[in-house]
Amino acid sequence: MKKLNLILVLSLITGLTASASFANDYQAVTIAKPKNNSMVYSPVTVCMATWGVQVEPAKNGVNEGKGHHHIIVDVELPDLGKPVPKDSNHIHMGDGSTCKTIELSSGKHTIRTLFALGNHMPYVPALSDTVVVEVK
Repeated sequence: MKKLNLILVLSLITGLTASASFANDYQAVTIAKPKNNSMVYSPVTVCMATWGVQVEPAKNGVNEGKGHHHIIVDVELPDLGKPVPKDSNHIHMGDGSTCKTIELSSGKHTIRTLFALGNHMPYVPALSDTVVVEVK
């Protein structure tokens, strides 16, 4: 019986260790607000959540596992091998914030988030999420 209990305890410890390792390696970014396929009014507040990475201002430099958000509006994700462009479709959040209020015209819009290092280089694979909203 003692041997069986020992085997069960060791199996449990091994399983927990493997789960903890997976949890530590998991990285993701989501758009928490607005919800996909929602009806919204402009200006729209876009908020992101992260798992496995830490949000910090771009001025803190390039730190693995850390970075800041970019909001990409109505265009595809940019080339992941280059810094994120800065224009009306590529909104930088280099201040380290997790929410940003943006003006959108009436109609359907695709909003993407893209997480990048302090030098605006996206993570590969991309840490990104997409929602579609209808602005009244």
